[in-house]
Amino acid sequence: MTVNLIKLCVGIDDVDHLVRAHRTRLEAAQAKGEPEILQHVTRNTPRRSQEVLDGGSLYWVIRRVVMVRQRILGLESFKREDGRPACAIILDHQHIRTEPRKFRAFQGWRYYPVDDTPRDLAESLHGGAELPPAMAAELRDLGLI
Repeated sequence: MTVNLIKLCVGIDDVDHLVRAHRTRLEAAQAKGEPEILQHVTRNTPRRSQEVLDGGSLYWVIRRVVMVRQRILGLESFKREDGRPACAIILDHQHIRTEPRKFRAFQGWRYYPVDDTPRDLAESLHGGAELPPAMAAELRDLGLI
């Protein structure tokens, strides 16, 4: 059974800022001749890794709102230079916008069951038109989308 992860996106203002930050990382790796792998390093490795790797995504909370997700391609455990354990969450390069959903602050990552996740924005809007995230959030709060 698939399970997702959810994580705060600290220091990022909006989805476009996240995309630019990730693009910058990938371009830097390419310039150094390194593999263009997009990863997020975290302290703990998910114990439910098989469920996460069974089609799970990392949902990003930006300014207390879930707005985007990325498919999780892999999990790699390793030791940091100081000997502490860590986990690299390997992410797909594609950013999939979701229906905006308010989410309280928390530390680290959490499991995010499939039944609780917001729908992808393209699936939830009629005619496939994309609304600005702030407008979509307000319309959702009003129960209009």
